[in-house]
Amino acid sequence: MLRQTNQNNSDRGVSETIGAVMLISVVVVAVAIIGVVLTSQGTPQKIPALDAIISNVDRTVFVYHDGGDTLESQNMYIMVNGEKRAFTKNGNTGWTTWSTGETLAYTVPGTAPITTVRVVYDNSQTATTLSTANFGPSGMATAVPTPTGTPGPTPVITGISPSAGPLGGGTIVTISGSGFTGATAVNFGGTAASSYTVDSANSITATSPAGTGTVDVTVTTPYGTSAISAADPFTYVTGPAVSGISPSAGPLGGGTIVTISGSGFTGATAVNFGGTAASSYTVDSANSITATSPAGTGTVDVTVTTPYGTSATSAADQFTYVAGPAVTGISPSVGPVAGGTTVTLTGTGFTGANNVRFGVTANATGAMTVNSDTQITVTSPAHAAGTVDVTVTTPYGTSATSAADQYTYAAVPTVTGVSPSGGPITGNTTVTIIGTGFTGANNVKFGVTANATNAMTVDSDTQITVTSPAHAAGTVDITVTTPGGTSATSSADHYTYSAAPTVTGISPASGPVAGGTTVTITGTGFTGVTAVKFGSTSASSFTVNSATSITATSPMVSSTGIVDVTVTTLSGTSATSSADRFTYYVIQTFTSSTTWTVPSGVTTVEYCVVAGGGGGGYYGGGGGAGGMKTGSFTIAGSSYAITIGSGGARATGTSAGGTNGGASSIGSTVTTTGGGGGGSSSGTASIRTGKNGGSGGGGVRASTSGGTGVSGEGNNGGAGATSGSNYIGGGGGGKTSIGVSATATAGGNGGAGGVCVINGATYAGGGGGGIRSGSGRIAGSGGVGGGGAGGASAAGTAGTANTGGGGGGGGRNAAGGNGGSGIVVIKYY
Repeated sequence: MLRQTNQNNSDRGVSETIGAVMLISVVVVAVAIIGVVLTSQGTPQKIPALDAIISNVDRTVFVYHDGGDTLESQNMYIMVNGEKRAFTKNGNTGWTTWSTGETLAYTVPGTAPITTVRVVYDNSQTATTLSTANFGPSGMATAVPTPTGTPGPTPVITGISPSAGPLGGGTIVTISGSGFTGATAVNFGGTAASSYTVDSANSITATSPAGTGTVDVTVTTPYGTSAISAADPFTYVTGPAVSGISPSAGPLGGGTIVTISGSGFTGATAVNFGGTAASSYTVDSANSITATSPAGTGTVDVTVTTPYGTSATSAADQFTYVAGPAVTGISPSVGPVAGGTTVTLTGTGFTGANNVRFGVTANATGAMTVNSDTQITVTSPAHAAGTVDVTVTTPYGTSATSAADQYTYAAVPTVTGVSPSGGPITGNTTVTIIGTGFTGANNVKFGVTANATNAMTVDSDTQITVTSPAHAAGTVDITVTTPGGTSATSSADHYTYSAAPTVTGISPASGPVAGGTTVTITGTGFTGVTAVKFGSTSASSFTVNSATSITATSPMVSSTGIVDVTVTTLSGTSATSSADRFTYYVIQTFTSSTTWTVPSGVTTVEYCVVAGGGGGGYYGGGGGAGGMKTGSFTIAGSSYAITIGSGGARATGTSAGGTNGGASSIGSTVTTTGGGGGGSSSGTASIRTGKNGGSGGGGVRASTSGGTGVSGEGNNGGAGATSGSNYIGGGGGGKTSIGVSATATAGGNGGAGGVCVINGATYAGGGGGGIRSGSGRIAGSGGVGGGGAGGASAAGTAGTANTGGGGGGGGRNAAGGNGGSGIVVIKYY
């Protein structure tokens, strides 16, 4: 079936079973809106009903949905001059539905008149015109059909805000009321609003046009124009006018209090000097404002702004910014505190000057002459010593201060401090003198005659740097001379000449490279010490106890060696001598055999070499301590073999005594002998006898001697004893004493060990002798590092490892203890 486009003139409603709609014709005359059409087309059943308002404004066609059914874009189109056009909704071409209260729009290109507009419903079977407008050949409206249904409401205005505005218009006015949908005009009196927007059926936002007096605001829609009422008046108010200002000039920096005369000032919201807001203002009345000028330049118009406009500019409102004075130089720039100096000021803006000040309070107004706009001659007033700014005041301000306007009042100088406050008698110390009034200083003296004039610098009015001359030891006054006089002497200017310090001794004279040694330094001239050094390294800390004593902590250094300890004071640094030498050393302990590589620069080694202790006897005597030697030697090679002697083995039966400990050594330079083993209970005398060694082992049973110790390394072991069937062992010998011989009730104690001065440790104690337990019977105790003897059937205690201690003798039918291994301790530098 072919599609057919029909003009539907049926008088039937739409929406399934809709009532009839009567059509009438009205004539619409285009004014601001070129053509408006209200029409409703009767359609066959299922054809939508539509009331539409069609208008043409500046070649933009608007179609307003004023009632009826919602239409879908896929089932309708709009034709302009017989051509389908893509209408937009809210600027969007992608709309899908069109409902009551919504507007479609299309701007027709070109200049050809817009003659007809048709809204067509197309259900893919038939096309039906729902609404049409005929604007005629010129684009003006002709007779158009319009619905005969109930007309829309006449607009009503219930209020406007604000209700007043300036004569020139431009006020944004909110109109409240009802029936504003489809508004075609908003008027202020007889003048159309500059623009308006229908926000809703109850609100319009309009911009007031230019006008005068009080007018009624009206709203026009297709259903009529709002009636005027007390709710719609809008009053045009005359804006402010400035008729004069006083004063009409002021400084560039602002701050001038200006009285503005004129009219219409009530409610002023701004006062501007040119484009800059007044710093502050007060509305005194409708005819007067007091304002404070902001900073500015040149001549500007002073304007007043109220809610009703801004005053027009004129010659009556002009305000001129005038530059204030500036001082660019003064001559002379120095004078006495008594004043009376004739001073010439140069600069700009001096015309009308009414004041010249030296500093804040010194006023020379009565003794000044304005020679020109660029020169003033003035007499300086009396003033306290110091530097002040000379300022010039005119009606347009006071000159800003700068280095160019400074004037110095010279007074008798004062010295308030010197640093350092002492130095060597040879002089040549750089001394800073602090005080006042130093400008123009021409002499500095140390005492009465020492003159440092040729070696001084005036750094400022409060500081001089000077080189001290040579002088005899003692305290002198430093004085400064200027054109104002010579400083009075006081304790603040004292400078002490003294000899350099001397170091006559230090104790102790050595310490580890790790530092931390507390050293007492004796000497002279230690007052005012500024530094203590060990070689080139500062002491970790120091305390000056007196002029002859300092306590210092040695610092850490990177290598061994001998350094000079020096003391520095303001008078110099102590000369080096053999009395100030401090030796840095390293202590190293060896507990197992190895090779020691001699560090670079090391020349001397101090040592403690301890051999292994002897083993304790079976039910017998204590083992002797390993031999111990101390001393020093000079390095003769690049490395040394270090041997650590092992402890002797204990005796575990009557067939043998404990074995001797192993020897310890430093290369072939130092060797110590292992301790002798303790005797074991046996029918063989040689087995019962303590063995010879560094220190001898203890014997067991009566009439059995201990072993013999090596002279210089240790001592002899103690003899044994017998009490009935009980055998008692003697103690092994130790470094500093013999082993104690056994008694009927006590095993012999081991001999005492010896102290290694390198590290303060005690080594080489003998082992204690064994005994059978019983009432009142006591086993022997070992010396330091030596093992204790066993009692009853207990085994002897082993000697402590790396001490060279002898093993303890065993109790009844019990084994002895093993001897302790040896040790080597060295201190090298």
